[in-house]
Amino acid sequence: MKTTKKLSKGLLADTANRVSEPGAVAPVGTDKQDSRLPIDSEARKQNRTLPTDKVLALLRTVNPDLFNLAEVVGKWIWVQFKEQPAASLRQQLAQLGFHWNRERQAWQHPCGAFRLHGAGDPHEKYSSYYPADNQAA
Repeated sequence: MKTTKKLSKGLLADTANRVSEPGAVAPVGTDKQDSRLPIDSEARKQNRTLPTDKVLALLRTVNPDLFNLAEVVGKWIWVQFKEQPAASLRQQLAQLGFHWNRERQAWQHPCGAFRLHGAGDPHEKYSSYYPADNQAA
């Protein structure tokens, strides 16, 4: 729902519109601090092009707990949590090249196989497995 707010000098501001015009007054509550931890964007870009096996090896090295949660769907790697993970885990995932998919509620890594959003559940089209289950004991 769009709302408008009366500003000084009789101007109306669209509070749903996030693009600010020069001299416009920001709506109340938009001074939210960015709480994300810093990441190296160049390393992230490089990590997003790695193939599936290299991403899995990197996951196992950096954080074995994340490796244990990893699911390979086609060539992509998904990591899902029951609850929102700590900021440090989200930072690790982002640094490794994962991105958050709100629709699927999963952190996903393209493993160099970039695709546009497809219709339906990828599990129906691609095989999937948990690499931690296939580890040698």
